[in-house]
Amino acid sequence: MPRIHVSPLSRIASTVEATGASHLVSLINDGTPVERPASIPAERHLFLGISDVVAPTEGMITPATEHVRALLDFVAAWDRRQPMLIHCYAGISRSTAAAFIALCAVGPERAESEIAERLRAAAPSATPNALLVGLADNLLDRRGRMVAAVAAIGRGEMAYEGVPFGLGIDGED
Repeated sequence: MPRIHVSPLSRIASTVEATGASHLVSLINDGTPVERPASIPAERHLFLGISDVVAPTEGMITPATEHVRALLDFVAAWDRRQPMLIHCYAGISRSTAAAFIALCAVGPERAESEIAERLRAAAPSATPNALLVGLADNLLDRRGRMVAAVAAIGRGEMAYEGVPFGLGIDGED
C-alpha cells in the first residue's frame, strides 16, 4: 500500500531507511542544509525553501501559490510504487500540512475531515500550516473544506519535535 510518511529534519535518514521511501519533500527555511539520502536521486527530491509563517513576515519566505503548485505537481508525478517522505524542521507544521495536501490531492473522493482526523490520530502534535492548507484548498477547488477540516482538529499537542508517522493514501493506516 502506498504511504506518505512525515518526519522532522533530524530523522530523515532513519525514516527513509525504515520505510524505503523513494521520494522526498523538504519544506524548510531557505538555506537550511538538508542531507538527501543517497537512495533518493536528486530528481525525486523537492526542496521548498519556505518559512513556517501564515502571513507575510519581514525576513521570512511566506508560502505562496507557486510553492503549493510545485508540491501538487511533484505528488502527481510520484509513481506510488514506494513511499514518499515529507519533512520540515520539526515535523509538526509545514510537513503535516504538505502530507494533508498530498493525501487530499491523491484522494479527491475522500472527505477532507476524514483525512484530517487520520492525521490527528497518527500525529497528536500535528499543527498543519494554515496558509499552506488554504492555498491548496483554492488550487484543488475544495471550497473551504480543507481549511475547515484542519481547523476542526485544532492545534496539536505541544512538542519540540514530531514523531515520524505514515498514512496510507487509500485511507487505510
